[in-house]
Amino acid sequence: MTSASNALMKAVHARLTGDAALTALVGQGGVHDRLMPKPKLPAIAFGEWETRDYSTGTEPGEAHSLTITVWSQAEGRRQAQEIASRVDTLLHDAALTLEGFVLVSLLRTGSRTRREPNTRYLQVELRYRAVTE
Repeated sequence: MTSASNALMKAVHARLTGDAALTALVGQGGVHDRLMPKPKLPAIAFGEWETRDYSTGTEPGEAHSLTITVWSQAEGRRQAQEIASRVDTLLHDAALTLEGFVLVSLLRTGSRTRREPNTRYLQVELRYRAVTE
C-alpha cells in the first residue's frame, strides 16, 4: 500500500494556503514545509509527521500524527493564538479531499505554546491525528 501521508500533506497545505483569512494573518507565502533560517514571521510550518499502519482485516488504512507550528516574534501571545485558532478552524474535523485516498477523520489532539529559547520566537504547536483509507 502506498502511504497517504504525502496526499494528506498536500491537502492540508492547500487548505491553509487557500484561505484568505489565514493569508491575511501570515501574509502571502506564510505557510512552509519547514521554518527557514531568518524567517519572515509570523509563519506556519509543518512539524513532525508520523504514519502508522491502521489496516483492518478487510480495509487498508493508516493513522497519521501531525504537528503544525505557528511562529511569531510578537511580544505577546495574541498574534500566535489568533493564527493558531484560524488553523484549527480550517483543519479540525475538516473534510479534505485526498488524491488517491479517503480521509476518514482529522481531529486536533492537543496544543502547546512556548517561547523558543534561542530566538525568543513564540511557538504554538497544534497536534492532529488523521485516519486515511
